Amino acid sequence: MYYVYVLQSETDNNFYTGFTKDIKKRVEEHNSGISRATKARIPLKLVYYEFCLNIKDAMKRERYLKTTWGKKYIKNRISNYLNETSKCT
Repeated sequence: MYYVYVLQSETDNNFYTGFTKDIKKRVEEHNSGISRATKARIPLKLVYYEFCLNIKDAMKRERYLKTTWGKKYIKNRISNYLNETSKCT
């Protein structure tokens, strides 16, 4: 199983999308600063994930979620969460 995931930076509220076979380990790697792509944006929280049975499907889904349409999909998919967290700040 492969996970496609979206992390949100608690410092700038921006999203990072990736895929992995071990989601728990990967989120820990992001938050420990091992990943150069997100090192400057920690702490990060997992806000969305999907799983795929095939690596090619996961890669294709990750590429889609990084497009303008994919970003709109994610924001729409987690809109209630985003509304709740924006009220807290």
